[in-house]
Amino acid sequence: MSQIELNQRQEEILQIVKENGPITGEHIADRLNLTRATLRPDLAILTMSGFLDARPRVGYFYSGKKTSASLYESVSKLKVEDFYSSPVKVSENMTVYEAICHMFAEDVGTLFVVDDDNFLTGVLSRKDLLRTSIGSQDLNKIPVHIIMTRMPNISHCKKKDSLMTAAKKLIEREVDSLPVVIERKKGIEVIGRLTKTNITRAFISLIETETNEEAVTE
Repeated sequence: MSQIELNQRQEEILQIVKENGPITGEHIADRLNLTRATLRPDLAILTMSGFLDARPRVGYFYSGKKTSASLYESVSKLKVEDFYSSPVKVSENMTVYEAICHMFAEDVGTLFVVDDDNFLTGVLSRKDLLRTSIGSQDLNKIPVHIIMTRMPNISHCKKKDSLMTAAKKLIEREVDSLPVVIERKKGIEVIGRLTKTNITRAFISLIETETNEEAVTE
């Protein structure tokens, strides 16, 4: 179901009702210097859409339903730094067998490969390890730097990035997680990881926050 886009007058009506409800249609019209008949279609739309509640002889109440603009504003305020997890790093010389064991031991879907200076050089996914393990190769003799995805083909994010921007990168690149990085003079340092689970948790927390706020105002 698509979100309803409200026009400027409807947004103004919502604000009046939020600040003054319960309020009658006549009083809303007076504040906007309009007639009650002029406002009738807007009030009907807002009521049928669930933004307002109406009670006979009492007036209009704000129901607490969010407009698309306010929902977007709430989501856009979510930042990577508030939800990312600790990274799981491995060295370039670790074998594929060791990497498989490490991935399962840490219960993650992505390993970040770093050099001797702890700078990011590659990423290992479950698919990379599975693809390599199929066949008769000796996994104890294959270092991960041979099969990893290398820079600059690694999509990443920073702490101050919006969660929405990071989520779009996950979708576009079809990956399970992004390294959260700080760009240094000599390389890129990995300080965290942002996963689909992190993003799901963030949106659930947003919904719970909005629900609690609505309960307080009722």
